[in-house]
Parts: sequence; C-alpha cells; structure tokens
Amino acid sequence: MTRTALVVGATGIQGQAIAAQLVRDGWAVLGLSRNPQPQEGVTPVAADLLDPASVAAALNGLAPTHVFLTTWLRQPTEAENIRVNALMLRNLFDGLRPLGTVRHAALVTGLKHYLGPFEAYGKGSLPKTPFREDQGRLDVANFYYAQEDELFEAARRDGFTYSIHRPHTVIGKAVGNAMNMGTTLAVYAAICRETGRPFRFPGSAVQWNGLTDMTDARQLAAQVIWAATTPAAHDQAFNIVNGDVFRWNWMWHRLADWFGVKAEDFDGTERPLADQMADDAAIWAGIAEREGLAEPDITRLVSPWHTDADLGRPIEVVTDMSKSRKLGFTAYHATDEAFFDLFEQLEADRIIPRR
Repeated sequence: MTRTALVVGATGIQGQAIAAQLVRDGWAVLGLSRNPQPQEGVTPVAADLLDPASVAAALNGLAPTHVFLTTWLRQPTEAENIRVNALMLRNLFDGLRPLGTVRHAALVTGLKHYLGPFEAYGKGSLPKTPFREDQGRLDVANFYYAQEDELFEAARRDGFTYSIHRPHTVIGKAVGNAMNMGTTLAVYAAICRETGRPFRFPGSAVQWNGLTDMTDARQLAAQVIWAATTPAAHDQAFNIVNGDVFRWNWMWHRLADWFGVKAEDFDGTERPLADQMADDAAIWAGIAEREGLAEPDITRLVSPWHTDADLGRPIEVVTDMSKSRKLGFTAYHATDEAFFDLFEQLEADRIIPRR
C-alpha cells in the first residue's frame, strides 16, 4: 500500500530530518510550511495553519496516509501559546478530514511536558528524573497538553492512530528556527575564535555538573517513523533521546576543542548567551562577508534565549527510554558526535566559517 507522508513544519530542525529520512526510506513526502524551501524529494505545500481556508486549499487533492506534526508558533504568554498552537492543529485536522486518507498522526512535543511551560520552566513540583512517559501532566497550563488534546480528539473522531514524541533539546540544522542550540553554539564559538574571547558556559552549576542527555534530529526521525509503522507503538507517547548521558563540564571542552577555542571552566557565575552575544551582530556580519557565508543576519541563526533556558535549568534533566526500547526501537547516537556532524554540515553549507 502506498504511503504518503505529510510533514507539517518541514523547514524546521525536526521536520527537515523527518522528511529527509522518509525520502531515503522511499516514501512519497509532502512538506507543509508557511514558506516552503527546496528539499530533495519533498513536494512543497504552502499553507498558513491559522487560516482554515488556506489549509483547505493547500490540502485539496492530496492523499496523505501519515502526518508528522513538528510545528509551533511562540507567543508572548502561555495562554496565547495554547490558543494559537491548538488552533493550528485544529485547522489542520479539519482540513484533513474531508480527504479521509489519514491512517496515523505523529505529534512531536518535548520535555516541557515534564518541566512546564516557559513561564514556569523547571519550577515548582516536578516529576522525578529520569522522566518517564507514565508521569502525568503538571498542574499548570501548557500548550503541549493542548496540542495533545487536539490530537486525541481528531484521532477519536476520524479513526486514525497516533503517537506522541517527547525529545530533549534537538541537535540539527535549520535556519530561522526558534530553538536551535547546536547552531547557536557554533556561531558563538566562531565569534569567540574571531575575537579571542573565551568560550564561556552560559548556564547553571546544576547543568555544568549534573548528568543530562539530548536528541539528535536523526534519532527523532527514526523513532517517529518507527512508531508510525509499528502497530504495537500506536496510541502511545514516547520519550526520545540519543541513548547516552553526559555532563556539560565534559561536553563543553569537547565542543571547544572541535572549534579550536579556549573553554573557560564554570566559576559559579551564570553568564547568559543573551548577554554575551548582545553586541555580536556586526561581528558576525563581518565574518559572513569576509568568508562568503550564506547568512549574515545573526538573528536568523541563533536563539540565545532558548540555549540559556536549557543550560540554566536548576534541576537535573535525564530521560528514560525503556518504553520504546522494550517495543523494539534500538537506535542510538553519541551526543558529541551529533554536535560534530552538525558542525561539519554547517561548514559545508557555508553557515559557519571553516576551521
């Protein structure tokens, strides 16, 4: 039976990786976004998910069997995050319903399911780590929960199966992405090398010294496709991380060595990247012009606020993968190598200067 994937948010870190793996696996792939970009093997679909008429027009004549949902829009408050992001999914499912072709929908959310929304991130009464899928929702408004509820209702009403995927911080390539630690750190390291500034850890003592994990976008892609095609994995939620654990006091030096910059050990003072990089736009523009880079606008590449939030958390964050492992998902990526693969891709695509 023909399998046609609709990847929603196809230009983001997660969506690009999922679409690329689906193409390699021989699927027909539709890539939906507000402003589609060329992707090998992907048929672009332009739609504004906040506009039901736009969604209906974009989906007319299509026949997706599997939907992979990786998009969201950041708003100034969590109440607005809930309203806007729930509406986007509702409009999408309303547009898909007349087609009658969807067999499975996979929703990617994240560890804010356990840590809370941005307004209450890592605060209050939180589940014990390692985070496990059977730990319930926090007693706080969270747009991830609203997205799940839209998925549950659509699956019940329209008769398709679903899966939910909760990655930790995702390592992968995308330009103009709202949450992109890997590229943020790559640009920061390139600026440190250019200026002679030390490569300073921006986060907390807990993150510097404690155990943690991350998610390679390719690892996420492998799991969402596995769940979509494995009946035993249907109608369930899964954590997804690389499979290793590390401490930032080790990883920070690994990253510095790759870029050939001097890592400064954490001295107990938090130095957010939002402050460290506040005046770096002109420096980056100069580097980009001299090196012939593809993107001179630093704001299209870095998201210091997101990196600061993740590296500044006051609690240990480790994620359990037993649930999907027991069902047969055994993929693994070493996190330092995930960073290095990304950096090499950024060099090859002229996003950052070569060493």
